[in-house]
Amino acid sequence: MPALESLAALLRREGGLLGEAVTDPTPGDADGALGPRVAAGPRASGHEEDYALLIETIFEGYLQHYGSGRVVRPGDPELALLAGDRLYALGLSRLAELGDLDAVGVLADVISECAQAHAEGRGTDAAAIWERGADAVGHGIGTVGSGRRAGVEESMR
Repeated sequence: MPALESLAALLRREGGLLGEAVTDPTPGDADGALGPRVAAGPRASGHEEDYALLIETIFEGYLQHYGSGRVVRPGDPELALLAGDRLYALGLSRLAELGDLDAVGVLADVISECAQAHAEGRGTDAAAIWERGADAVGHGIGTVGSGRRAGVEESMR
């Protein structure tokens, strides 16, 4: 099952306001634009579906903050912000459960870099930040201990 369909099913099962805001992804929603990119990397080996789902979950959280979601479409902008936070947490916690704390740090940096880009009026830079972050997660770029931040920033140039 494609990652966005899996995400929609997961959120519906959880229910609540977030589950009520779920819609089916429409063709052309670029399902897996990031998911397959991460899943193809050696870091995801043996957990390809998990990595595809978690990156798409986190990206859906980003979209709640800065755009419109592909599967979560709340009618209230305040609910969208809360949904975004919940999706960030859900995806990052799934990654932590896999034991990939370096990738948690990489994606935290991606979220931070995107927030900074939007705050500085460079929201169009976010797509490239996400692509480079997905490559860093899938291929383990920028994950060397305390040099992680510098490694991520280097991989994002």
